[in-house]
Amino acid sequence: MRQNFVADSSKGRWMSRSGKEKIQIAASILSANFSRLGDQVKQALDAGIKWIHVDVMDGHFVPNLSMGSEVVRSLRPIADKFDALLHVHLMVMEPERYLVDFVHAGASSVSVHVETCPHLHRTIQEIRALGVRSGVALNPATPLAALEEILIEVDFVLVMSVEPGFGGQEFIPSSLDKIVRLRRMLTERSLDRVQIAVDGGIHIQTIGPVARAGATVLVAGSAIFNDHASVADNLQELRAAIGET
Repeated sequence: MRQNFVADSSKGRWMSRSGKEKIQIAASILSANFSRLGDQVKQALDAGIKWIHVDVMDGHFVPNLSMGSEVVRSLRPIADKFDALLHVHLMVMEPERYLVDFVHAGASSVSVHVETCPHLHRTIQEIRALGVRSGVALNPATPLAALEEILIEVDFVLVMSVEPGFGGQEFIPSSLDKIVRLRRMLTERSLDRVQIAVDGGIHIQTIGPVARAGATVLVAGSAIFNDHASVADNLQELRAAIGET
C-alpha cells in the first residue's frame, strides 16, 4: 500500500500518484502506554502512520497535565527513520512562551488555540519564522468566525470534536456540520491547501463520517493504542472504515 503514495513531509502532505491528497490518520500518543512509548510509536510508524500527534497540557487552559518538550526530543530520531511528522498541539496558556523549546526539540508543526492567543496573527508568524508548519485549533463551542482573519496564514486548522483535556471522550455530533462549513469556507476562499485536522472521539464509527465531511487529517488515540488488538490491526480497521485498505 505504501508504494502507492509519495511523501512530502516538508509540507506535511501525502499525495496519491494521481495527485489527490491522501487522508491521513494521525496517532495521538496521549492514549499510548508511556512505559513503552517508543515501542508503541514505532509500531504505529511501521503500520504506515506519518503523523504523530503530541498533546501538551498545562492544567490551566485544560484540566490536565501532560508531556513536555523532552518527549518530543526523544521521539524525533524515531520519527526521522520513517520520514514522519511530529505535531505539537499546545493546549496551554501563553503558548508563545513554549514555541522555541518545542521546535528546537524536533516539532515538525505546532498548533495553538485561538482561545489562548489575544495576538493570534503574531503567534502564527512566530511559528512560521521558526521554520515549521503552523496550525490553529478551536474548541467545540468556538465559532468558525474566530478563524476568518487567520485562515490565509495557517497550514491547517485543528477542529476539536471533544472538550480538550482527556482522551477517550465521545465525539460531539455537531462537529460534523462544523467541518462541512469549514471546508466550504476554505473552498470559497481558494484555500484548499489548508488542511482540516479533527481531534477527539475518532474511532471506527466516527472516522468515516468525519472524512466525508471534509477532514484530511484524523487524529485517533484510544482507537489505535489499546489492549484489544495490535496497533497494526487497529489501523487497518480505521483505514477500512474510510475506504482505504
